[in-house]
Amino acid sequence: MQSKAETVEQYLDELPEDRKLVISTLRKTILDNLPEGFAEEMSYGMIGYVVPHSIYPAGYHCTPKLPLPFMNLASQKNFIALHMMSMADEPLAEWFANEYPKHSKAKLDMGKSCIRFKKLDQIPYQLIGEAVTKMSVKDWIDFCEKTYKNK
Repeated sequence: MQSKAETVEQYLDELPEDRKLVISTLRKTILDNLPEGFAEEMSYGMIGYVVPHSIYPAGYHCTPKLPLPFMNLASQKNFIALHMMSMADEPLAEWFANEYPKHSKAKLDMGKSCIRFKKLDQIPYQLIGEAVTKMSVKDWIDFCEKTYKNK
């Protein structure tokens, strides 16, 4: 479900009551740990964290007019989604999968970069905060340029 909200505050205001606290806590966890240079904005109908054009003018390789996406946070119908594109980095994804059981009793539900939280009382906020710190803006740009250079 994509929101038509134009600001993060509007997005938060539109959330159902049972999701507001969880999304707000995830957002705070991300913002408290987000490396310098990333910016928060609405992106793809979700709360997004991006490398702004002022740092990386080339933008997103698929749509250069958009800033380079790093992470998105969204309230979906049956779960909360955290799209951590940095999980495309296999060592980081492996580290996260190995650490997850130490922080949550819920089974890890993760695709290539999307982590789905269905049990909202078992979200591993501390682990997410630590994962956010694992990649700087420079690291993310370098990873994207190396990974998507030939696509």
